[in-house]
Amino acid sequence: MQFVIVTGISGSGKSTAVNVLEDIGYYCIDNMPPELMSKFADICAQSDGKIDKVAFVADVRGGNLFLKLKDAIHDMRNMGIKVKVMFLDCSDDTIIRRYKETRRKHPLDEYSHGNIRQAIETERHFLETVRDKVDYYIDTSSTTTAEFKERLYSIFLGEGQSAMKIDVRSFGFKYGVMNDADLTFDVRCLPNPFYIAELKHKTGLNPEVSGYVMSFKEAQELLAKLNDLIDYLIPLYEKEGKAQLVIAFGCTGGKHRSVTFAEAVAKHLTDQGKTIRLSHRDIEKR
Repeated sequence: MQFVIVTGISGSGKSTAVNVLEDIGYYCIDNMPPELMSKFADICAQSDGKIDKVAFVADVRGGNLFLKLKDAIHDMRNMGIKVKVMFLDCSDDTIIRRYKETRRKHPLDEYSHGNIRQAIETERHFLETVRDKVDYYIDTSSTTTAEFKERLYSIFLGEGQSAMKIDVRSFGFKYGVMNDADLTFDVRCLPNPFYIAELKHKTGLNPEVSGYVMSFKEAQELLAKLNDLIDYLIPLYEKEGKAQLVIAFGCTGGKHRSVTFAEAVAKHLTDQGKTIRLSHRDIEKR
């Protein structure tokens, strides 16, 4: 099992970090009392591998309970659990600016009587016991959200890997567009197998149909250009920290041409090592 404890200064990006960890498969729990962490770890150990990656967020909101964090880490490591601690930091001026922009109160606002600099100073003192014992220290003062996410991906996934999920889908325009698609390609410009008697009731999953669609030079050129375009766009989306990319191919009924192209592009991306989810929305409709 892999456990990550996310802690650090309020306003430094813990919420963003949790979102990234969720995207790459971590079960995330916000503000769990440290005394309960080892008990939850024991529950995970008995889940038959259903929960094998967990991230806890622990900070000053837990009050004096936070002081038990070092003991909790020690207990989990004694259980044979791989525990990593990530500390997020940020300059005081940047934290103040972020709180002004979001119009949210610092967790120690009442304690400091509304003096945010005093709240930050108190929080830093509170976190001193943890900061020197961390596995990952990240200062987010001068990083963009996209850069911060990329740093987290490199730590928890490996250099050059991305957590972006890619969905490739086919659909029929006669049943409505794919509203959640990021990229929609209309392949109704190609000859339609529907008008070939022996292909009419088959789909793009059938080699006869896909072979017919791809027998035309226009289809071959279109597929090559679309693959080039998608190959160009994916790194740009990844750089911006996009968590999911939906690529949709549409034809009239969603059975022949769109299915053929969705299958071909999915194979192209899979061959590049991308993890793809492939679906055909309207293939069963009549």
